[in-house]
Amino acid sequence: MQVSLSNLGKRYNYEWIFRNLTYTFESGASYAILGHNGSGKSTLLTTIAGYNLHSEGQINYTLHAKPLSVEEAYRHLSLTAPYLEVIEEFTLLEMLAFHVKFKPLRHGLSPLELVERMGLQKAKNKFVKDFSSGMKQRLKLGLAIYSDTALLLLDEPTTNLDQEGVAWYQEHVQQNQEGRLTIVASNILHEYSFCSHRLQISDYHPVPRK
Repeated sequence: MQVSLSNLGKRYNYEWIFRNLTYTFESGASYAILGHNGSGKSTLLTTIAGYNLHSEGQINYTLHAKPLSVEEAYRHLSLTAPYLEVIEEFTLLEMLAFHVKFKPLRHGLSPLELVERMGLQKAKNKFVKDFSSGMKQRLKLGLAIYSDTALLLLDEPTTNLDQEGVAWYQEHVQQNQEGRLTIVASNILHEYSFCSHRLQISDYHPVPRK
């Protein structure tokens, strides 16, 4: 998938979060959106995902060299972020069975095989509500990384992960870059160190009027 931003801007009330952003994200590459807390990284990521409406400019999606409407783009992307939740009333296997009805897994993986990839075999019949915060984050990452989507969007992906969890994330996200576009919003190096392109959101902050 290719995502092209043209003079993109987003504001809340009278405050511009970013403006005049023109950039193209190419399929098969990995990008980091960088900036301090509150700089607009998450806003840009959710705008690209179509979850947030932009205030000006255009976003164009292309898949297999054909234009893709924003109404259809969500079918081809996966997003994980600290503010997104999973269904806690399901067991892990029930959660995966529900998820794959909407988005199949990469490489023809079965839910049980994904459980193994996530290292959560002992919790397969456990209710998600009883997971630790680290287990929930690994589940969210596993669902995003291993969904068969052309666009992978990761917002602060190692939130709540310990050192072992961070290593797991780095290994699996790098193993699943082929044939997709990956965009990471972060200000922590170990979350985006594999990204070959960097976009500083502060470069698109409007200049305050004097």
